[in-house]
Amino acid sequence: MKLFLTLVFFGIVTLNTNAQELLVEAESFDDPGGWVVDPQFVEQMGSPYLMAHGMGKVVKNARTKVNFTKKGKYHIWVRTMNWSPGEWDAPGKFKLKVNDKLFEKSLGLRSGWGWEYVGELALVANKPTQLELLDETGFNGRCDAVYFSMSDKAPPSALEKIATWRKTVTAETNIPEITKYYDLVVVGGGIAGCAAAIAAAEQNLSVALIHDRPVLGGNASSEIRVHTLGIYGHFERILKMLDTEHYPNGSSKAKLDQEKRDKNVKSFSNIDLFLNWRAYDAKAYSDVIRFVDARQTATGERLRFGAPLFVDATGDGWIGYWAGAEFSYGRESKDTYGEEWDKWGELWSPKEADDAVMGSSVLWQSKKANQKQNFPNVPWAMTVAKNHTAINGEWYWEFSRNDLSQIEDAEEIRDHMLKAIYGSFANAKQLVKNDSLTLDWVSYLVGKRESRRLIGDHIFTFKDVVDERKFPDAVVIETREIDVHYQKVLTDEQHPDFMSEALFYKTPEYYIPYRSLYSKNISNLFMAGRNFSCSHIGLGGPRVMRTTGQMGAAVGFAAALCKKHKVNPREIYTNYLKEYMDLIASQKNRLIQNTKK
Repeated sequence: MKLFLTLVFFGIVTLNTNAQELLVEAESFDDPGGWVVDPQFVEQMGSPYLMAHGMGKVVKNARTKVNFTKKGKYHIWVRTMNWSPGEWDAPGKFKLKVNDKLFEKSLGLRSGWGWEYVGELALVANKPTQLELLDETGFNGRCDAVYFSMSDKAPPSALEKIATWRKTVTAETNIPEITKYYDLVVVGGGIAGCAAAIAAAEQNLSVALIHDRPVLGGNASSEIRVHTLGIYGHFERILKMLDTEHYPNGSSKAKLDQEKRDKNVKSFSNIDLFLNWRAYDAKAYSDVIRFVDARQTATGERLRFGAPLFVDATGDGWIGYWAGAEFSYGRESKDTYGEEWDKWGELWSPKEADDAVMGSSVLWQSKKANQKQNFPNVPWAMTVAKNHTAINGEWYWEFSRNDLSQIEDAEEIRDHMLKAIYGSFANAKQLVKNDSLTLDWVSYLVGKRESRRLIGDHIFTFKDVVDERKFPDAVVIETREIDVHYQKVLTDEQHPDFMSEALFYKTPEYYIPYRSLYSKNISNLFMAGRNFSCSHIGLGGPRVMRTTGQMGAAVGFAAALCKKHKVNPREIYTNYLKEYMDLIASQKNRLIQNTKK
């Protein structure tokens, strides 16, 4: 296994020698200090950024060095935002220091992403100039970039303009210069993506596994900490390399499973693992994906990946979306697939289709320290937290709203949950007067349940479960109940809007067909994970990670047969189904044989 992970940060700076402009991307600082790189919202705000995620405690300075080719006076701007604007101090304030000059102006005051003017400074040429970001609060201040110019003209703030402007300043092409070729490219390193990579690698395919975080596992990772649920189906041997123990959600025990998972994936010599690489485009021609382009989240390096077959395990269905795959979002009407259930009425399936989906969670924990622990006042969080008190979060800490997209508005959703967490914890500190209570861990990553669902030759629905439908191409088996969430505030306005409740339908064993795991209109695209082909209610049971891991393993083995017969995914079903189902069944037999040994 080859690991493509940048371990040492180096500054990405671009100097336009004619206009004397210098753009420094914050995520590429030499030393991020206590700031974290957040790449979750690149498609919405244009770039990864640095965030001071200190849980209320000031983090260490981020530092980098740059060089100017011409001395003179430079105007300085910082691209940032106030993530909780209102009649209070901004929660995420920070300052900029250039060499020995500390600018007194606090940054992070602008509502919405945009440029804040810092000031003017004379700088020398051909000598290292040090930049520092000084956190003031520990409450998620964020910096995207620092821009120097001899002109006093501010950079554009509108998202549709800033991408073009960035390319002009950096003289950077969006097309990578280097292309790497594989038998299979898997995008998304959650449980589904890892299982797909392992299954394909075991069948001697060369695999690229692209993931935008430093560790594998997605929602099961040590960064998000959701335990895995579901059964193993045919793939117990593979899934036990990847899954978790049933610890409480948010537990630090996730780190142990993280070590196991990363070690097992890295043990395959024919998996090239690209950690901290985020895909940003898929090039499709005549309904065939030719390439996926990805960018290293810290250094900005770009690579192009070519393959005859691709797996979209991104959760949000980005590869399919960019390639033009058909997809759905939201709840279908009760009549679309006959998914009506009177017990819960419109909470289950509405009369008319809408954009409601299950929400996202941000998990967290507190602990008791050995000495007094102070926690700041957080007035900017109280509009969300109100009077709610809590000292940790579980799965039901969840937020969705019909007017907010779980994709396009994901940063706002994450920030809403941060306000809920900080405000509820502050209330608990005041209520119980527990001087030793302190925040131990708060994730800053959005744990999503539902967004885009790519459409395959079969759309898996609740009716398939109720009818106990058995498919000739059933490759995923599950017994877990259908479990669909809704916000509790919908039935009782007294509940906080960041709490959810689950609707359960107990079911016998049910099956998901292979035809739900490849795209209906993009001929060489598999999908595995919560973006598989299903209805909103159909997603309710199979969205958990052992089940999505089954999907990943199933498409990994299908990819091997595609290579063997030089065909696309659909033809496995139409022409080679018996061989495929025998291969799937053999995985369980292989486990039994290994157990007997």
